Amino acid sequence: MGTFAFKMPDIGEGVVEGEVVEWMVAVGDTVKEDDPILSVMTDKATVEIPSPVDGTVTKVVGEAGDILPVGVVCIEFEVDGAGNASASDDAPAAKEAPAPAAKESKPEPTPEVAPAPTPAPKAAATPAPAAAPVARAPGTKALASPAVRQRAREANISLDHVAGSGPAGRISHADLDAHIAGGASGASRAAPMGGRARTELNGTESMKVIGLRRKIADSMIASYSSIPHFSYFEEVDVTALEELRQHLNATRPEGAPKLTYLPFIMQALVKALAQRPECNALYDDEANVVTRHEAINLGIATQTDRGLFVPVVKHVEAMDIWQSATEMGRVTGATRDGKAGVEDLTGSTFTITSLGRLGGLGATPIINKPEVGILGVHNAKDRAVVRDGAVVIRRMMNLSSSWDHRVVDGHDGATLVQLVKTYLENPATIFM
Repeated sequence: MGTFAFKMPDIGEGVVEGEVVEWMVAVGDTVKEDDPILSVMTDKATVEIPSPVDGTVTKVVGEAGDILPVGVVCIEFEVDGAGNASASDDAPAAKEAPAPAAKESKPEPTPEVAPAPTPAPKAAATPAPAAAPVARAPGTKALASPAVRQRAREANISLDHVAGSGPAGRISHADLDAHIAGGASGASRAAPMGGRARTELNGTESMKVIGLRRKIADSMIASYSSIPHFSYFEEVDVTALEELRQHLNATRPEGAPKLTYLPFIMQALVKALAQRPECNALYDDEANVVTRHEAINLGIATQTDRGLFVPVVKHVEAMDIWQSATEMGRVTGATRDGKAGVEDLTGSTFTITSLGRLGGLGATPIINKPEVGILGVHNAKDRAVVRDGAVVIRRMMNLSSSWDHRVVDGHDGATLVQLVKTYLENPATIFM
């Protein structure tokens, strides 16, 4: 048997370090080659790292939220053969995370868990999980898979109170089942007036801000603290656009996607940004340089179950309405499925954010730095409006926009929005 030390790989695209999002294995786990072992987030994408060998995990380096440079040993395996033990010389011992968790659980055994100290680090993890005390040192994070954590949240159970029988105290589905079967899922009280019983909830959950959520936080802070935003709002009569949209969907070519409002807005922006090039730009505030782009690469803010991403539809100026819709569907779909690559998530020159069915009257979207503007789209609904002195029902949509006032004057931002409004209210002109 030998030791195989695996170093954080070079993910490419100039990436020199990555943030640990999640370890998918723990000390003591047996893995096969190509099994996913680690999820790492870079400045550009989240990547799953596969196991390079068959073996048993003996050490992992770093915990969720830690930054590991490319080339540092991040995990070690016990393998058949000689291994490559010399590669472990680069491992920073001070950053080992889950491995010490197994050691921390040994010095403080409860009477029910371990009758006497033993040199074997796994001995403390062998008792049945039905033990009421937690066989974990105070302050030690409970180890569990995402599926187990999801079940615990749905059952209003803190994993800090669940005894784990796996390596390093890792909690399995069986451990959670035993905990629930022991009556520890919550306390119920009968309603005093003879009504239905209600459950008193007292649990809390502390979540470390890591991974995508940390990236979003850092990006929002960088944008809002360094960019003097100004916002501009307008309402648009999309009655004629809705009629055209319905007609095009009813007569669309075979295999073409159904059109929402967004492809029309994308095409309207192509024409409007061509007239206001100062709005289709990136501002490097460190070099104090504004770069205007001829290419119109539109970021589409997309909410996923992992957080907010901005996939990019590139060169919209070279697309027709159907191509815009198809490519937007591709990049947003890949993003929601977690399959979007670096190329799909970088390179935007202007961003659209849509609240969709949530609608709302207005918002103050935060600029996707280093861009200089962002357009927010609200849902369309029928409203009573005044036309030629009479109250009529029209389909109306609100637009919200924010601009970097260092490089976009109020007149420029407002003019861009008014151009978009004109094209959407007279949709034939989008195609002229």
